[in-house]
Amino acid sequence: MNKLPEDFLFYLHDVAHLLRIETDKRARRHDMTRAQWLILLWLDRQPGISQKELAEFLEVEPITVARLVDRLEQRQMVERRPDPKDRRIWRLHLRPDAAPLLDEINQERARILQMTTRDLDAETLRVTTEGLRTMKASLCAQMRCNRSPATTATMQEVA
Repeated sequence: MNKLPEDFLFYLHDVAHLLRIETDKRARRHDMTRAQWLILLWLDRQPGISQKELAEFLEVEPITVARLVDRLEQRQMVERRPDPKDRRIWRLHLRPDAAPLLDEINQERARILQMTTRDLDAETLRVTTEGLRTMKASLCAQMRCNRSPATTATMQEVA
């Protein structure tokens, strides 16, 4: 395997950091937070996810997700439904009022992607995407060695 430049991890960190800053700025224009956007995007991808599962994906405590969902519920964008098999679990679902905002979020994501990749040719973008996908799979596989079965199942869904 080719040795990566020592600065690779710095660049990867810096790009991720700058993307978070840009996304925060765009979310604030919609009177929201990046975390709220992420919740809406996850619920669009996985309707019925539990608050605990969502907390694992977002790498925050379940109480943090509960508070964020409270705010989204107040805005009529998300609803909690009881789990039919376990009354302690709340399943999260998008409400119809979230659809226009999700469209705007996806438009913003497309603009961020265009801004981020505008100086990359198609082949470089393809190789970079494949490299990131491979790195993520490697990290997830390594992390599975130290995780519980429930967390491992969640990590597999993300990968």
